[in-house]
Amino acid sequence: MRMNPPPYRRAWLIVAGAMCASAASGQSPLPADLIVTGARIYTVDPAHPMAEALAVRGSRLVFVGSASEAQVLRGPSTRVVDVHGSTVIPGMVDAHAHLLDVGQTLRQVDLSGTATYDEVIARVAERARVTPPGTWIRGWGWDQNRWPGQRFPTHQALSAAVPGHPVLLDRVDGHAMLANARAMQLAGVTRDTRDPAGGRVLRDAAGNPTGVFVDNAEMLVARAVPAPTDADLEAAILAAVADLNRWGLTGIDDPGVRRQAIGVYERLAREGRLTLRDYLMISDDSATEAEYFAKGPQNALYDGHLWIRAVKLYADGALGSRGAALLSPYSDDPGNTGLLVSTPEHLRDVSIRALKAGFQVATHAIGDRGNRIALDAYEAALRAVPTADHRFRIEHAQILNWLDIPRFAQLGVIPSMQAVHATSDMYWAADRLGPSRILGAYAWRSLLTTGVIIPNGSDMPVERVNPLYSFHAAVTRQDERDWPVGGWHPEQCMTRDEALRSMTLWPAYAGFQEHDLGTLTAGKYADFVVLDRDIMTIPASDILRTRVLATYIGGTAVFQAMDR
Repeated sequence: MRMNPPPYRRAWLIVAGAMCASAASGQSPLPADLIVTGARIYTVDPAHPMAEALAVRGSRLVFVGSASEAQVLRGPSTRVVDVHGSTVIPGMVDAHAHLLDVGQTLRQVDLSGTATYDEVIARVAERARVTPPGTWIRGWGWDQNRWPGQRFPTHQALSAAVPGHPVLLDRVDGHAMLANARAMQLAGVTRDTRDPAGGRVLRDAAGNPTGVFVDNAEMLVARAVPAPTDADLEAAILAAVADLNRWGLTGIDDPGVRRQAIGVYERLAREGRLTLRDYLMISDDSATEAEYFAKGPQNALYDGHLWIRAVKLYADGALGSRGAALLSPYSDDPGNTGLLVSTPEHLRDVSIRALKAGFQVATHAIGDRGNRIALDAYEAALRAVPTADHRFRIEHAQILNWLDIPRFAQLGVIPSMQAVHATSDMYWAADRLGPSRILGAYAWRSLLTTGVIIPNGSDMPVERVNPLYSFHAAVTRQDERDWPVGGWHPEQCMTRDEALRSMTLWPAYAGFQEHDLGTLTAGKYADFVVLDRDIMTIPASDILRTRVLATYIGGTAVFQAMDR
């Protein structure tokens, strides 16, 4: 897929022309509100890739270039910030981040990094001691692949340790839950409960639920949890936004947002309290789709803080919970080919309705069968409603059959991938897929070679908020301990230039935002990040030691390190 370049040069010439016109008339150009100087600036603008100063008026950049030229825009009220040789890059955008989930997990039991099931139980029991009896306890982040034997847990030990509270614990990928006996009782789950379409209730030899619910089966228990209030959602969103800002994130693509949450987002943005640019993808439910398809695309609402013009669908589950739909059985689970969360017909029909409404479609697909079905659905929809520049996306695109890799470019489909997933999954992914299929997994270089772009992200809270983990994974295919030596399948690495674009310009393009975001170019929003070291030149082993010194959105600092 060829990306039509935004008018970088035109914006630059407009500003330069205005400065020249002012000089010719004997008038000084309008002063800037903010000038940042003393910087090594990576603009990601191919017309002017490097600069040493930038100037902001209002919420937009009015100049990016040399320090001496920037001083022309200095007035009596201009604030000048000297960053003393620090590195400045465009505001980083996470192209797949669940903001509300991040905020909610901040208040749940943190199960990430647990090395045993006993450790999970101990953390939940500790929370139970300070939680009123009968109150639901939620947790997030367990991963049986980290435990000895790598087996799914069963509820008995958890139920014995925490009998008086209903407990519901999300697996790290969000595609499986563990419930204790009290939670299953309140949800009415029994031995006779049937597996829903696209879901699986794990059972023991006698047919009793073990407590683990995969993909669509999660709702069998989750429906019993009291619904959050608007105040709950607001607190979670604001906590998450503050966390993202401190890691240098100025924008996200936010998949699968429900109607209630959209209303809270809009109110926060309208009140000027949403210090993030959020590209919302509405959830796949008929009422929400009907409402927003009727409204049509909504772009850059509230001074560019919200976009509502995409819908998030699901093709399959996740690899870690063996719900990713595969063309042939799992190598470590013969007979299991994963789960289709939606029917192919549903994917096609919603895609057709989205095209007619001017909406983008983004479909979660991880397994090679899930990706093929999503591509097939898109192809059928585009035959029914031929559309130029639709920018349909597949979220994750983790495991691809070699025959399907060229189809992304052929259909104009964007593979929205999370580089850090590769370095999280590399310890066990080959066990799931075998030596042949693994060559089509996390295949960034194979896709880039066909001419597509790859917006990068984290899938937070599945992965850590810090976007430099994805940058590091993209260029090294190594974990934070620099393992394995030379990288895991290093032939699929990105260059540093590609990795930076994957976190700035490419997410902007994937969200129809490239005229406003993604590069440090005059005329665009003044979203930028100040780093304490140069991630484009330092040894790869130092990338994760980089600190964010400041995050600016629309020329306003939304985070500043205390010890600068």
